[in-house]
Amino acid sequence: MPYICELSALFTSFCWALSAVGFSNATERLGSQVTNRLRVALAFAALLIINGLLYGQPIPLHAGAERWGWLALSGLIGLAIGDAFLFKSYQCLGPRLGLLLLSLAPVFGALIAWLLFGETLTWLQITGMTVTLAGISWVVMIRPAENGTSAACAPGRGVFYGILAALGQTAGLVLSKQGMAGDFSPFAGTLIRMLAALISLWGLAVLQGQAVKTVQTIRQNPAGVRWALFGAFFGPVIGVSASLLAIQHTSIGVASTLMALPPVVMLPISYFFYKESINWQSITGTLLAIGGVALLFL
Repeated sequence: MPYICELSALFTSFCWALSAVGFSNATERLGSQVTNRLRVALAFAALLIINGLLYGQPIPLHAGAERWGWLALSGLIGLAIGDAFLFKSYQCLGPRLGLLLLSLAPVFGALIAWLLFGETLTWLQITGMTVTLAGISWVVMIRPAENGTSAACAPGRGVFYGILAALGQTAGLVLSKQGMAGDFSPFAGTLIRMLAALISLWGLAVLQGQAVKTVQTIRQNPAGVRWALFGAFFGPVIGVSASLLAIQHTSIGVASTLMALPPVVMLPISYFFYKESINWQSITGTLLAIGGVALLFL
């Protein structure tokens, strides 16, 4: 099918916008750390079932050690560390602004390619980076907070968390592309990444003595669990699998550009779901950010 990777990247944007709604509501009820631990557990269980039904093997034991290494490292950096900062950003800024900061991922991708692979930036790419940063800064300054945010978390800290989340997502995509070489199944690749995130997050919880408290918090907040389940389905299960398919046969730049569209998708969601009044500054700033991302990879 022509443009299957590009369409997968666009589909990823819609999935991540929906998952942002679920995880934002879950973090309000469960906290960011509990939500992060719960969603990897839910996603891993779902992926075991999906892989078992599709391939007759819940865990892809046939994948080589090198593939497992790349994808596991990708899951640790992208899904465990990067998404932990993303949830903190949701808690401070709300889902729309948190997602908007993820528009920095293609910018970081260009910088990583320059630092690691010697790819130079053209003036057009530098212009695209500048326009993207300007658009993000505009929206953040115009709307420093939104419904569902935590009053105990400063907006500036939320911006910092969002930038770290974008950096983690970029590193995860770069590592995933190495592990997805060939025609490896996106669902199998996502399961390996999720397993690494599951072991690291819950292992750390055990070491910190937070595992029992995490389970107690989950049991006491069924509404938060439902929101986490909603977010896990559209995010780590469907969205992440679609993102792996997107980067499998196209460049990280093109894929990450198309996957940077959730802020645009979030505009109608914010209007209808959160009952926010979307003014022309918010719309202009968001479109400017996405336009800069597109310009970066012309």
